[in-house]
Amino acid sequence: MTHVSIIGAGNMGQALAGLITKGGHTVESVNSSDTAKPVTGDIIVLAVPYGAVGDVIARRGEQLAGKIVVDITNPVDFATFDGLTVPADSSAATEIAAALPRSVVLKAFNTNFGGTLVAGTIGGQPTTVLIAGDDADAKALLTGVITDAGLKTVDAGGLKRARELEALAFLQITLAAGEKISWAGGFAVTN
Repeated sequence: MTHVSIIGAGNMGQALAGLITKGGHTVESVNSSDTAKPVTGDIIVLAVPYGAVGDVIARRGEQLAGKIVVDITNPVDFATFDGLTVPADSSAATEIAAALPRSVVLKAFNTNFGGTLVAGTIGGQPTTVLIAGDDADAKALLTGVITDAGLKTVDAGGLKRARELEALAFLQITLAAGEKISWAGGFAVTN
């Protein structure tokens, strides 16, 4: 059994908490501004908007040291909806990894809408979580938590692939915002 701390209590945080407990693992939900409550999970999920990550790291950086930190953020420029806010040769996950050198950072869940995590399916296919990261053991632990809940995973490669995952998520978000797809829809991965 894996203990997971989720920082953030929005739609994605709630969807992930349900998913993790469905798989038989334990969840600790922590409000991003409540620094009195330490995070104790083996895996820490950053379920906050990308713009809030810097504050979380500033407040909890020491608590995240030695932990697996899962970045689910998408650095979308919500003012213009015309691009990502990180440099073209970088990603939110890469920037988080640089700010947390004593943590293992993975990118996951950012290409999934909360509804597809809760439903467990998308387009008649099992919901698939794409995972990018450089630590095979950390990816294996996260994969186990996800597959225990009945979802699929695909290893998307090293953390450098986070940029492509963020671009894919950006496309999906803009399609949903433009009402071209449903917020309960998205991309399915089949084998």
